[in-house]
Amino acid sequence: MDTYELVTRNVEEVVTEAEVRALADDPDGKRVYVGYEPSGVLHIGHLLTANKLIDLQDAGMEVVVLLADVHAYLNGKGTFEEIRDTADQMKAQFLAYGLDEDSTEFVLGSDYQLDDDYELDLHELELATSLNRAKRAMAEIQSGETVKVSHVVYPLMQALDIEYLDLDLAVGGIDQRKVHMLAREELPSLGYEKRPALHTPIIGDLETGEGKMSSSQGVTISMEDTAEDLREKVNSAFCPPTRDPEGDLVNPVLELFQYHVFPRFEAVVVERPDEYGGDLRYEDYEALAADLESGELHPADAKGALADSLDELIAPGRERLHELRDE
Repeated sequence: MDTYELVTRNVEEVVTEAEVRALADDPDGKRVYVGYEPSGVLHIGHLLTANKLIDLQDAGMEVVVLLADVHAYLNGKGTFEEIRDTADQMKAQFLAYGLDEDSTEFVLGSDYQLDDDYELDLHELELATSLNRAKRAMAEIQSGETVKVSHVVYPLMQALDIEYLDLDLAVGGIDQRKVHMLAREELPSLGYEKRPALHTPIIGDLETGEGKMSSSQGVTISMEDTAEDLREKVNSAFCPPTRDPEGDLVNPVLELFQYHVFPRFEAVVVERPDEYGGDLRYEDYEALAADLESGELHPADAKGALADSLDELIAPGRERLHELRDE
């Protein structure tokens, strides 16, 4: 595939196509980032955007991973010392997962977000942004949670990070779209250029195919899962013999193949006894999805191959986690 196809594969939205094509035409030295609140163990949401960062490194771009300790503090995730310890663990996991250490820069938000220039720019952005506009960019507030001033400041900081990290491209899940749109609208009011963005999809709930897979509720997949954990979770997953179930449902098993497995493996082998047709080899997602829909590939066999593939991806990070906890 050409560079633009690599840069944009498996994304839900490109903002804008012309801007991202220009970056793909000259990727060397271009800086792209994702920001993560330090939260401990990497889960499937972290790993989906990490897959995209690996694509962008393969395309020749430099990756910046923001470990947003100040954001986490604003979200009540602990003391700075606790949050930074967690950030160190996350850095080790990302590298174990496959990010290239030589072309990945890990940055703590507190490295620059407490500086005078940043603080003054943040106040300028507060003056330039209406309360209603800032509230539209806020993260979802859980039921019963009281909205605080920090919830409104949070997305303004995310917008300003794009300038202070000297970025050419912002990457995030589609749930970050409203923040990136805020940045494109409001950064020019401070004299800064707007940047393009890529938005990755959200994987459906593993058990039901509804909504999204969540690390805070329901069943999710994380880097501390054992091979047995993965097999149990995948075997219980919703997997109708179609990529497009009726209604608002999705097939999370196929989504995991599409967004997590095929970007990282040249081929997937589904092992089957000879009496059931023998092994199947797939070099792309479309072929596997088509065989599932035709009945050539049974959902149970697809799940077995998925669990094995996920375990191969997660194992290095799981081992690194165990090492860190033993230190």
